Amino acid sequence: MVESVTTLLKSATLHLKSLGIETPALDARLLLQAVLGIGHADIVADPDRQPNPFQLKAYQDFLLRRSQQEPVSKILGLREFYGREFSITRDVLDPRADTETLIDAALPLLSPSKPAKILDLGCGSGAIIVTLLCEREFATGVAVDLSAQARHQTQLNAKRLNVADRLNVIAGPWFHLVKETFDLIVSNPPYIREVDLLGLSKTVYDYDPHLALDGGPDGLRCYRDIAKGATAHLGENGQILLEIGIGQAGDVAEIFGDQGFQLSGTHRDLAGHVRVLAFKPH
Repeated sequence: MVESVTTLLKSATLHLKSLGIETPALDARLLLQAVLGIGHADIVADPDRQPNPFQLKAYQDFLLRRSQQEPVSKILGLREFYGREFSITRDVLDPRADTETLIDAALPLLSPSKPAKILDLGCGSGAIIVTLLCEREFATGVAVDLSAQARHQTQLNAKRLNVADRLNVIAGPWFHLVKETFDLIVSNPPYIREVDLLGLSKTVYDYDPHLALDGGPDGLRCYRDIAKGATAHLGENGQILLEIGIGQAGDVAEIFGDQGFQLSGTHRDLAGHVRVLAFKPH
């Protein structure tokens, strides 16, 4: 006998909960909605709906992957970021809500009615640069990443959100192939200490690329590299915005201070942690 969506959701929620999944009911529902191609309201309106055998098998496969700690976003290949849907894979960092702090910090620095040039270092899925271009229609951007898969994903998301004509995606590392100056440089670089990588949750360690996580022995390697090259690529009155890890503000400020920058702003995430630092040349 084929079970209704209500019964399926109950059993799936209990199963995921027993495995220690943090949001079992939400995850079970999102995966089922994706399999059926419906929304939450459709489930509420028709709780006796029955999946066909193909949908049921697809749902079971999704639940197996989630039971192995694969994030829902990676299973579905989609992540919402700043109100837009981005395509993601295991080849790119899953965009976090904390990174929206960087968007909030950047937008006041970009005129909604004047051209601006933005550089995104280590673009990953393109969530940062594509979002900024969506929010500022007169802006243009350059996105840099070492990973060919990440560059491809950024290009895909730029096309999905209709900003590809204003974005140039190039290979890294950092400023290596960058020839221009910019009004704003943004980056969410790897900042986890090598020794802490093994302590990450399975959801992160197994499903996010280590290239996007590993910040070197002290977690600060990438900030040093960026600080050394940033001055030559900032235009007049240009600024640089960086996402940082918890407790790294003092060290990152010192690194940039040593390269002739002054701290021009600090921005906290929803949990109250300093998450983004802004710098401008002295």
